[in-house]
Amino acid sequence: MKLRGVLLDLDGTLVDHESAAAAGLRGWLPTIGLVPTEAAIVRWAAVQEKHLLAWRDGRISFAEQRRRRLRDFLGTGGTDAELDETFAGYVTHYEDAWRAFDDAAGALTGLAAAGLATAVLTNGSRGQQLRKLERTGLAELAGPVFAVDDLGAAKPHAAAFLKSCARWGYAPGEVLSVGDDHALDVLGARAAGLSAVHLDRHGRGPAGEAHRLTSLRELGAYLGAG
Repeated sequence: MKLRGVLLDLDGTLVDHESAAAAGLRGWLPTIGLVPTEAAIVRWAAVQEKHLLAWRDGRISFAEQRRRRLRDFLGTGGTDAELDETFAGYVTHYEDAWRAFDDAAGALTGLAAAGLATAVLTNGSRGQQLRKLERTGLAELAGPVFAVDDLGAAKPHAAAFLKSCARWGYAPGEVLSVGDDHALDVLGARAAGLSAVHLDRHGRGPAGEAHRLTSLRELGAYLGAG
């Protein structure tokens, strides 16, 4: 089946979420009397994933996962309003640090020039992810955005990919998934009938993955070879 569309992940693929989160913590933690050590940054990421998973599974609201993250990370309680206000401080610093990867805009432009449609499938919240694309200058290039909020399913579940393809108007076999998380963006996509390539920016593997890029700049050559 002919390739018609490229479905891209957002965080870690088009936008440098990892650096933005670290910068956000370095700016925010001192405002609440904490030192932004490397250990604290690693712990924040671990706590984040635990509660985001509960939100993606539909067990808690997006606001509640933020509150639970704070309770775990800070080891304190507080009312919902107090926790929301504290978390808003982090969000301000995090959003100020949003940056697109330097290969993102060129890759999207190149795909369009090659006659391929592009779209984004993200496990993030739709509202925040749309702001992220706007703030990083990618909104006009990326195409439609599919998120947990409107799909009712998250990667790696097949429903996330199948619903995205259906709303986009393409069969799964006509779509290539590109993303930095091998389990979510590659294995999940293939299980749903899409082809997939792993964007392994940091060389973290898995080593046995045959369809692997280290930069979006390699995508055009990969598609040409394919």
